[in-house]
Amino acid sequence: MERERRRTPRYIFIASAELYEEQSDVRVASRVSELSLHGCYLDMMNPFPPGTMILLKIFAGDLTFQSKARVIYATQNMGAGVAFLDVEEKYKYILQRWMEQAATH
Repeated sequence: MERERRRTPRYIFIASAELYEEQSDVRVASRVSELSLHGCYLDMMNPFPPGTMILLKIFAGDLTFQSKARVIYATQNMGAGVAFLDVEEKYKYILQRWMEQAATH
């Protein structure tokens, strides 16, 4: 049985997302399906390859979260797991609120 490698729990969380890959100047709309304090899972047909650096925006309700992120793993026709990098304090608060909401549902 594979050991769980995540640092914090991951919760089901549905939200819209936008990814921007600076080097190729590509913007992609996606959907978040799982969220943790350190990253999320994005549903998308053609994910960026592992190691790709992106700017990620997540939209839920009237709040927007933004962070640089790195694609950790990708599965074609499914999606990608990304890790947040250098999250600003104002966005940490939003992320914490969403995590509390997700944990109670």
